[in-house]
Amino acid sequence: MNTPPPPVPQAPLWPHCAHGADPAADPVGCRGIHVPSQTACLAHLSDADRDTYLAGLVAGADIDHRGTPFTEALLGQLLVPLHDPTTGKPDMGEARFDEAQFSGDARFDGARFSRPTRFEGAQFGGDAVFDMAHFGDYANFRKAQFSHLASFDRVQFFRNVSFGQAQFSSVAWFDEARFGGHARFGEVRFSSIGYFAAAQFDRMAGFGGAQFDGKADFGIARFATASRFGPLVCNDVVELSGAVFENPVTLEIAAPRVRCEGTRWESSVTARLRYATLDLSQAVLSAPAAVVYHPKHFANSRISAVDEDSLSGRCEGVRVASVQGVDAAHLVLTDTDLTDCLFSGAFHLDQLRLEGRTTLASTPTGWHRRGVLPIRWSHRRTIAEEHHWRAQTADQPARYSGTPVPSRQWRPGPHHPDRDLTPDPEDVAALYRQLRKAFEDGKNEPGAADFYYGECEMRRHDTTGTPKGERRLLWAYWLLSGYGLRASRATGWLLASMVITVLLLMRFGLPTHDPDPTTTGTLHGSKISLTTSSSDPALHGGWPERMTWARAEKATRVAVNSVVFRSSGQNLTTAGTYIEMTSRLLEPALLALAALAVRGRIKR
Repeated sequence: MNTPPPPVPQAPLWPHCAHGADPAADPVGCRGIHVPSQTACLAHLSDADRDTYLAGLVAGADIDHRGTPFTEALLGQLLVPLHDPTTGKPDMGEARFDEAQFSGDARFDGARFSRPTRFEGAQFGGDAVFDMAHFGDYANFRKAQFSHLASFDRVQFFRNVSFGQAQFSSVAWFDEARFGGHARFGEVRFSSIGYFAAAQFDRMAGFGGAQFDGKADFGIARFATASRFGPLVCNDVVELSGAVFENPVTLEIAAPRVRCEGTRWESSVTARLRYATLDLSQAVLSAPAAVVYHPKHFANSRISAVDEDSLSGRCEGVRVASVQGVDAAHLVLTDTDLTDCLFSGAFHLDQLRLEGRTTLASTPTGWHRRGVLPIRWSHRRTIAEEHHWRAQTADQPARYSGTPVPSRQWRPGPHHPDRDLTPDPEDVAALYRQLRKAFEDGKNEPGAADFYYGECEMRRHDTTGTPKGERRLLWAYWLLSGYGLRASRATGWLLASMVITVLLLMRFGLPTHDPDPTTTGTLHGSKISLTTSSSDPALHGGWPERMTWARAEKATRVAVNSVVFRSSGQNLTTAGTYIEMTSRLLEPALLALAALAVRGRIKR
């Protein structure tokens, strides 16, 4: 198979130097634009001609060096005559460096660009330093390639700036940068870390299709008018902690982690996320805020779908790690995983809205041993704080970050096994109480039932805030029916109670024979008075005579009638009468608990 020949390079649109051109190998040669009144670019001028050109430059002059190859020394020679004697920094009018090639470090720190500036398609082989530079007009860095450090610390873009489709192969610093116009970063690729901490975006900030192979840091950044942030893809963490969004905004982010600790939204926000674990600790929500799992690949106006191949193999869902310190009255979580979400310290949890498919942690699976007794946790939805407290009280070993927790164990908390930093049952009960109301307000009665169970469990174990008598009552309520939520438990006790009632009636309650009535008469002159009486039911014989099928059938009728709070009409001994009275009180209550548990699971 023949290898196709490499494409023939196209000549640039400007008159170019053509130094080193070869009709066979490279018919274009050097792409640098001609220096005015010369036939070569700045890099290939003679020393005398270069000195003449540079001597004619003054601060604020327009320069055009498109396609020119710059060494670090040559760039330094160009910038010297452009220095403003007042500031001691380079000062340029219109500057054109499209497709320029900087083989060494390109240092424009402190430079002032007062008119449109273009670095479209420029290649920076060394460090590109624009720290504290001022761009007074439009700045174009589209398709620029930064092979090493790209530093734009405290740079000021007073008008629009575009980095669309630029490539940052190393760290890109935009700390405390000021974007006074539209900032376009569409389809940019950051192969390492992109820092935008303390940056300020006064107008639109577009990151549609941006790719961050490392960390994307927007900490303490301020977005004044941005209505859309993203869609962007990051292979590490998107840092928005301390950032401020002043206007309504939609975030579209695909990243393993999104940190919004202390982030401030002064207006409404919709966060559409994929693959993400979101931390909202101490976030300030001044208006409705929605966190939504986005089921499809993100797309923007330029491309059909954002490339997410770097995140393939990860779970696409959205996990919320924490809402601690958040006023949840404005928060809506849709189709989110709250398995490890920390709720402690949040405000107005009873007004939190949970919509769609909400996933919560479950109790450990399988059989366990408590002392000599085998136990099995009933399946229910729980919050992370209960897991942390139970793991701490069970003396479970600490686990390393990222290590999966076996399904048979409780999930230790971030401060495990520190008792002082682990929520106690009283705190957890309060969380369950508020979240229960949130589920009830959302007409999710089964979900609210699980939280009511968790609340009662924590009150039962609370030795400081719950009186002993109340704890004993809760213990009995739990034992008999699982706080009125375990129909199988209440039904089991009902059947056991009926069996015991039948056995007791057969042994002590049913007489050996129904007593025959006796009629006696008294003659008073011509009148006879008749009196009919029955003897007290008597019980004779031993176990063989008492434990018969016939007596079992009679005792069963008495027990069944007791369940529905009816009298059987059966002759009973004195002991049998008290047995029936007891069963008529206890068994209907157990039946009611079973019905209550069923209703709690199917009510809508």
